[in-house]
Amino acid sequence: MVWQTCRLRAEPDAVAPDGSAIRVLATLGGASMVHCTLQPGQTTVAVQHRSVEELWYCLGGRGELWRAAGQGGAEEVVRLEPGVGASIPLGVRFQFRATGAAPLELLIATVPPWPGPDEAVAVDGCWPPAGVTGGG
Repeated sequence: MVWQTCRLRAEPDAVAPDGSAIRVLATLGGASMVHCTLQPGQTTVAVQHRSVEELWYCLGGRGELWRAAGQGGAEEVVRLEPGVGASIPLGVRFQFRATGAAPLELLIATVPPWPGPDEAVAVDGCWPPAGVTGGG
């Protein structure tokens, strides 16, 4: 058995395919957890995951999350603020943006663990991306 303990790093470990800054916190065989940051005024690239689901919890800042089910399915925009949790089920298209004066900060658990940059596929979104470059 291996335990992981970490402290939030000042610099991101990676840029997610949607353009958000990612700091890896911990990984197990069945899940991974990261701290995600999006700077004020930034809007991510809309994506859809191939094989993972996510659970989000807003730690700080303000923003909006757009989620859409399949072509022609239900869609919604959710306000993100501290204390709000949200799910990203498999196959849902999503995009988010930071609307407040402070960075939007999210705690994200991914099940199973994030497999790599090819996991996310760019899709048409709700808003034009702004201030980000898709990473990997």
